[in-house]
Amino acid sequence: MASRAAGSYPAVPEPLAVPGVDTHTHLDICTGARGPLKAGEPAPEVDPSEGEEFPSLDWFRETAFAAGITRIVQIGCEMGAARWTAATVEAEAAAGRDWMLGGAAIHPNEAPRLAAAGLLEESLTEIEQLCAGERMRVVGETGLDYFRTDGDGLAAQEESFRAHIEIAKRLGIALQIHDREAHADVLRILREVGAPERTVFHCFSGDVEMARECAERGYYMSFAGNITFKNADGLRHAAAIVPPELLLSETDAPFLTPVPHRGKPGGPYLTALTIRKLAEVRDTTEEEIARLVTENAGRVFGSWDR
Repeated sequence: MASRAAGSYPAVPEPLAVPGVDTHTHLDICTGARGPLKAGEPAPEVDPSEGEEFPSLDWFRETAFAAGITRIVQIGCEMGAARWTAATVEAEAAAGRDWMLGGAAIHPNEAPRLAAAGLLEESLTEIEQLCAGERMRVVGETGLDYFRTDGDGLAAQEESFRAHIEIAKRLGIALQIHDREAHADVLRILREVGAPERTVFHCFSGDVEMARECAERGYYMSFAGNITFKNADGLRHAAAIVPPELLLSETDAPFLTPVPHRGKPGGPYLTALTIRKLAEVRDTTEEEIARLVTENAGRVFGSWDR
């Protein structure tokens, strides 16, 4: 990842004619913010070890609105980030800024570390408490990652994933899934334990066959900037056949920045480029895609209005 100083970010694209939504972003990473190491401690706003001048939360809100992205879902997927997310979405709403909802979980790659330290159960309890907040509308990202974790770590991942599914069902909010090179097992576990009513595959990475299975089960599929990558033909074919009522858009910022800015850090404002690519892939207009993903996001996450 390139430098995340303000000057390293791409220019804001031409605004969408119809407002769109980024259903998965990591503004804790984008801004260099860190939550408290322990529950109840004050949260440092910036980690000085990074050695960079990060853009502010205000900057990301302003650039998002300038590109026509007026709603986002902020995701915290390690404990400090989860605490920061829960506090920040409430603070933004209290200040009259209703652009942000939140979600929290233990990332699949964090689960083995917490399990080894004997902290997984305690952390899951706190995740449930954080996700019970009024502006917290999703348990995620959780799931399986066979790219970065293998061996003994896989059992902890599956334990954590199953626990998060149950948290989402108890709270009656959406589940957002991280699935990296683990398609069959993710789908198997959802079948075994029963998926929440609103289940989203964040940064969908499957093929046409998987998209059809997800559609049959009513799972939402969210597409990020990697749909613009040169080697992503299979992903584009999958995006083309997703039922319109199950389609979502996201950035996963600061990661997966869309072409022509691949390799640079990204922010929610670049969802505009992903929406335009979805329109091209699905042979429709960007206005239609923006309307679709905004309507679908409302069904999944509820209203952003205070």
